Amino acid sequence: MQITKTEAKNGKAAPAGEEAEPWLDELTPRQIVAELDKYIVGQDAAKKAVAIALRNRWRRQRVPEDLRDEILPNNIIMIGPTGVGKTEIARRLARLAGAPFVKVEASKFTEVGYVGRDVESMIRDLVDFAVNMVRNEREDDVQEVAEQRVEERLLDLLLPPVTDAPAAAPAPPPPAKPTITRPFIVSSAGDVQLSDPADEAPPVGQAESQERRERTREKLRALLKEEKLEDRMVEVEVQQSLPLDNMMVPAGGGEGMDFNFSEMLQDLLPKRTKRRQVTVAEARRILLQDELDKLVNLDEVVDEALDRVEETGIVFLDEIDKIAGERGASGPDVSREGVQRDLLPIVEGSTVQTKYGMVRTDHVLFVAAGAFHVSKPSDLIPELQGRFPIRVELTNLTEADFVRILQEPKNALLTQYQALVTADGASLRFTDEGVLAIAKTAAGLNDRMENIGARRLHTVLTTLLEEFLFELPDPDRQEIVIDDAAVRDRLKHIVEDEDLRKYIL
Repeated sequence: MQITKTEAKNGKAAPAGEEAEPWLDELTPRQIVAELDKYIVGQDAAKKAVAIALRNRWRRQRVPEDLRDEILPNNIIMIGPTGVGKTEIARRLARLAGAPFVKVEASKFTEVGYVGRDVESMIRDLVDFAVNMVRNEREDDVQEVAEQRVEERLLDLLLPPVTDAPAAAPAPPPPAKPTITRPFIVSSAGDVQLSDPADEAPPVGQAESQERRERTREKLRALLKEEKLEDRMVEVEVQQSLPLDNMMVPAGGGEGMDFNFSEMLQDLLPKRTKRRQVTVAEARRILLQDELDKLVNLDEVVDEALDRVEETGIVFLDEIDKIAGERGASGPDVSREGVQRDLLPIVEGSTVQTKYGMVRTDHVLFVAAGAFHVSKPSDLIPELQGRFPIRVELTNLTEADFVRILQEPKNALLTQYQALVTADGASLRFTDEGVLAIAKTAAGLNDRMENIGARRLHTVLTTLLEEFLFELPDPDRQEIVIDDAAVRDRLKHIVEDEDLRKYIL
């Protein structure tokens, strides 16, 4: 199996005017970093490490089979303060690879025996994500066929087939017709025919009725394609599952359950159907999902999803520093070291039971991240440290980085706010001096208060634009200009007031 190509994520070509994402097997590590640069500013060391790890996964697929299983992924641990791009790097990496990806917080896990989530649930979440991803790809492949079938079913609902109406009262039996023996005629070639083939032809009136019906059906088909019948009511059959709310929930609240027992019971219990009056638009949605379920083979979807998880799955383990602590500690955090011990076999490579089958984690790539403000990586148990051989440190963001973050990425914050203002019929423009003032304010607040990295830009921009966004739409304000003076006027009293600053910024 080869690593999934980026186009396989959606099964469709990029819309006109949009740049198509490159295939993973066409990207060198240098090009992978260039793709990450479109969304993440700085952090070159971390980008380089993940680019090599991603390319190595593709290279492994080209290695002879006898050596392929011996090549294990080099798990990565990223160390740096919050808001510097750790999570964004992992998220963009997964989108670029088209691989099953799940982000989990290590602080949510508890040691086996405690109420909460066990570490194996991250693999079950990864499998669920992979199944949904493969299913969506398969549905995209058969979308056109499903839509054609839905169109025929909608036409049958709008123009029901002709059936013989049942009689209101039993009619007296018609007089028996004399039995006519119809001789067979054998031609010289040996063909056998009825003596009077005209007897088998349909009545003339029935043929005309069928022809009129076909013309009506084609007119309805044209109206359906033009979406002129969306509000017409039709009757469809929908499946109903028995309500199982608040059933089979353990005393701990259900977070430690290995499987969803309610879902399992719903699969076992018989389905009930109910006829509902819905619009054509709603019926199209219901029937489309029904046809997709018929066309997509779930067994094949599960097999491919499990294969992708085992070969290309990525788990981003955030806040790993929250389970690091002094060994031998007691109290409310006594399970921290136990979580590390439970996490160790998953990262080393083990077999996890999921509702879709057994999954091996030997070749799943684990990317861990943590701020390590209080603890340090050496506080993790030695065995777990050894399973993250690649360590990269992300640097604090500077004022110059903030200027770039505001302007350069494809999803830059200034671009987002400009799009929001445009929706109300106005325009938003930031001068170079205004951008510099915003970056300087955010950097200064990070120095004097908690350093939350680029997230400080969200708080500064929200406070800066709050009044403008509240007043829109305003016919008297068609253009909003944010310059150096506007930033100083709107943020000066908040930045200088220490008591007010801690609550707003």
